[in-house]
Parts: sequence; structure tokens; C-alpha cells
Amino acid sequence: MSRFIMAVLAALFAASPMHLAAAQQKTHTFSGLCAYYSGRGSGLTAAHRSLPFGTRIRVTDLKTSRSVIVTINDRGPFGLHRVLDLSISAARALGMLNRGVVHVRADVL
Repeated sequence: MSRFIMAVLAALFAASPMHLAAAQQKTHTFSGLCAYYSGRGSGLTAAHRSLPFGTRIRVTDLKTSRSVIVTINDRGPFGLHRVLDLSISAARALGMLNRGVVHVRADVL
């Protein structure tokens, strides 16, 4: 009988909203090289290979600690070793126009 009660309590805990909210609060962070492109997209947007369109991420320049929040609206980058391509507006906000390629940390919001 006590095993049954423990199993029911474990199932209730696993399905509780508080437990689900805690699981959803885990953030996804990645880092790597980032460039910008003058192509499609105006505003604070970015290209990523696999994040769903509409995903918002905070991109932080690891050298200057400046950050900008962008929305994924394109696929790419297709160059090796890069994790993101930013629109010119986002690159300007990050202060990277004169450097071209920077090392960033990206936090999915």
C-alpha cells in the first residue's frame, strides 16, 4: 500500500505546474563567433541555423559586455565557426560594425 501511495505522489509531483515551470525556466546559452549581414531583415534581428523563427535571444559581446536583444527571423550563418549573423541594426547596437566578427554569448529568452 505504501508503494502505491508513493507512486501516486511521485506522479502528482512530476505533473505539478510548479515542477513544469521550473523545467521551462532552464535557459539555453551558447557562444561563438558572430558576424553581421546587410541582407534581409531590418530592426534587431538575427539568423541562426536551428532556433525557431520568433525566438528572442540576448546577444552579449564578450569583449565589451554590450548586449542587444534580437529576434530570429532567418537561417544561417553558413560560414564555418559562426553561431549567429546579426542584422546591421543589431550589429550597430552591439557596437561591432568596425570589427566585423566578434565572440559572443547568446542567451535564449
